[in-house]
Amino acid sequence: MHQPAVADTLHPITWPQGFTAAASFTFDVDAESCTIAHDPASTRRMSLMSHQSYGPRIAVPRLLTILQRQDVQATFFIPGFTAESYPDVVRQIVDGGHEVAHHGYLHEPMQGIDAATEARYIDRGLEALFNVAGVRPVGYRAPWWELNWHSPQLLADRGFLYDSSLLDGDAPYRFEVAAGDSRDLVEIPVDWALDDWEQYAFYPGVTGSGVIESPAKVLEMWWLEAQAHHSQGSCFVLTNHPFISGRPSKAVALEQLIERVKGLDGMWVTTMQRIAEHTKVSVTEVHSHARIAVPAFPDAGATFVPARVRQPAPL
Repeated sequence: MHQPAVADTLHPITWPQGFTAAASFTFDVDAESCTIAHDPASTRRMSLMSHQSYGPRIAVPRLLTILQRQDVQATFFIPGFTAESYPDVVRQIVDGGHEVAHHGYLHEPMQGIDAATEARYIDRGLEALFNVAGVRPVGYRAPWWELNWHSPQLLADRGFLYDSSLLDGDAPYRFEVAAGDSRDLVEIPVDWALDDWEQYAFYPGVTGSGVIESPAKVLEMWWLEAQAHHSQGSCFVLTNHPFISGRPSKAVALEQLIERVKGLDGMWVTTMQRIAEHTKVSVTEVHSHARIAVPAFPDAGATFVPARVRQPAPL
């Protein structure tokens, strides 16, 4: 890139010595769970179930081989139901030195659910990951990236360090879990442009337009994004689904991208947990998120509580 990208000045961050930017390759191992959550009747569709099971059965071993060959540790967000259904695959991920993080139990729809219901989903996912692999994850990614306003407190109550479901930054930051609550979480933002679902996903009657992009085009787009994040000193987070990006030509393109990103001078390629741990100890500002209330649209109008940034109280 001839001109450096303009940095995310709202979320300033410095990286460990020797690094000027960060990147993390993440995988949402949804398997059958996301289609079942969308429509429980999908279990009657043998071909659809085979499409989803390709992820843990064929793609994850392929991706683990690629990651080992590239000497890269990744983060795998795994629904509890996937862990229970494919325990050996989850253990292979752990044995490969990768991070296992939380992604719901059955990839449940999150939009508008109450806190008690969401808490049951989180706890059931935690139980499954611990029973299968002895893992107590510190990271969370909401199914469909749908975080609720009460979600951060539920995560803090359970000792999570970070979330990766919001889309309001290029660099990690700390945010308060609720007004008046002194606790905070690290947010590692995501971006739909850096999700393979938008490029490749298609299944009749389930998702997609039927236009499946060329891996060459996707590689070019993601490489441009990686260069921009590197140039501005921010954090490149790629979200892949094994049943999509673990297919042959897509996996080849992904490995080419990993090689290129690793070759960027000063790029820290690591797990989300390590990025979150660094953010927690190196960033002092704690953000809130703007809240909008619309009690009776349109007659009553709306209220807007702006986001703010607070500095920690002096010791």
